Amino acid sequence: ELLGEIFISYETLEREAKEQGKSFKNHFTHLIVHSVLHILGYDHMKEREAQKMEALEVEILAELGISDPYK
Repeated sequence: ELLGEIFISYETLEREAKEQGKSFKNHFTHLIVHSVLHILGYDHMKEREAQKMEALEVEILAELGISDPYK
């Protein structure tokens, strides 16, 4: 069953990674994790939702060996 689709602009990904001082690979992984969480129903429109979603992102990324993207 299809839950959703993820589209990522290579140019935007590359630019953001450079601007934020992150590796392309780590930024790409973060965007995929972030997008999958959206597909699964998580959101960040309200502060409480954002805290919950970001904490889960940080936890998942840590398991993949990627440091907290929000620091």
